Amino acid sequence: MSTASFTLSAFGDEIADGLDEQLRVLCELDIRYLDLRAAWGINVLRLDTEQLTVVARRCAERGVGVACIGSPIGKSPIVAELDQELENLARAFQAAERLGTRRIRIFSFYPPDTSTNAHYGDYVELAATRLARLAEMARRDGFELLLENEKGIVGDTPERCQALLAHAGSTALRFLWDPANFVQVGVTAPMTQGWPLLKDKIGYVHIKDARATDGGVTPAGEGDGQVAELLGALRDAGYHGFLSLEPHLAIAGHSSGFSGTEGMARAASALRTLMAEADCIETKA
Repeated sequence: MSTASFTLSAFGDEIADGLDEQLRVLCELDIRYLDLRAAWGINVLRLDTEQLTVVARRCAERGVGVACIGSPIGKSPIVAELDQELENLARAFQAAERLGTRRIRIFSFYPPDTSTNAHYGDYVELAATRLARLAEMARRDGFELLLENEKGIVGDTPERCQALLAHAGSTALRFLWDPANFVQVGVTAPMTQGWPLLKDKIGYVHIKDARATDGGVTPAGEGDGQVAELLGALRDAGYHGFLSLEPHLAIAGHSSGFSGTEGMARAASALRTLMAEADCIETKA
């Protein structure tokens, strides 16, 4: 019998700009963790000390923990100097420390030409070198970086994500699996293609789905991201960790998304239905 357990989190800014509304809806949905990407319309890396203190206090009052800092680090040109991203990571550490998490989401940089991904493999070694520097900072300070697959960046396909992680070679760098993002770059069977390559590297999971026909984002199970198969494989592998709702049901933007209250409720219901069908145990702690 599997000993896996799954804890739900969600991107609060998918619900509303205001933090209080984010937390209210999460509590109504019985989701007790927040992925913090933005509050009051301000990106997490731009929140000052006073604002972070308010976030920490409001979360504590509502009984909501911060699961992960949803930073945009690595959504930057691979040819740019790395200094700014190193500064951003230091800022993310400060936010994470204040909010009681050790997890920070990152990306693997934009190649100079994003009109096609045919040449992205040429940038794997350079991207991995940059990721290794970020990961060394995280290892030194006791944080975990979560590398998300994403369209338009070097780590867009399972093969390149696996290569990045192998080249970077850091225990402080884990993989963040996003089913919809795989589908949107033409990976029509993410589990078939990606699970054998990445199953031992997964540290976090985003839950959104997408159709292969047009890339449109859907609730879990309504697209081609093989979310049900992912849940079953995680269950069988004894996964203990987060499933973070990032539904993008109303707006799927470059650096953020929006679903609204109804969209988040629909996304949570779809995920919990798939979890029940796969005998995945939800835990609140």
